[in-house]
Amino acid sequence: MDIIFLRGLQIETVIGIYDWEREIRQTVILDMEMATDIHKAAQSDNIEDTIDYKAVSKRIISFVEESKFLLVEALTEKIAQIVRDEFSVSWIRLTVNKKGAIRGASDVGIIIERGEKPHNA
Repeated sequence: MDIIFLRGLQIETVIGIYDWEREIRQTVILDMEMATDIHKAAQSDNIEDTIDYKAVSKRIISFVEESKFLLVEALTEKIAQIVRDEFSVSWIRLTVNKKGAIRGASDVGIIIERGEKPHNA
């Protein structure tokens, strides 16, 4: 299997448990790796034979911008579910970074893997 990735996707959303966080939009930064087999797309040179990363990013941007989760954990799980269900992705590794959430830390967030990881990915 092969990996299609998106890195550094920045999206503004309402996220957090504190009252002040519910009143502002914060930036989350997403990195995702999605398992696929690019062989057919490499042969056909047709976007329909692969994961359309523009379509994935547009769907995730739309979802995250409208969401109002309390926890990064809940947001991360839902994003992974959308990608797997709507784009037929068998395995995803997703990082959601809530940069600046902890004073003194450059990054803080969640990394999850969902689905069955191909043996050679």
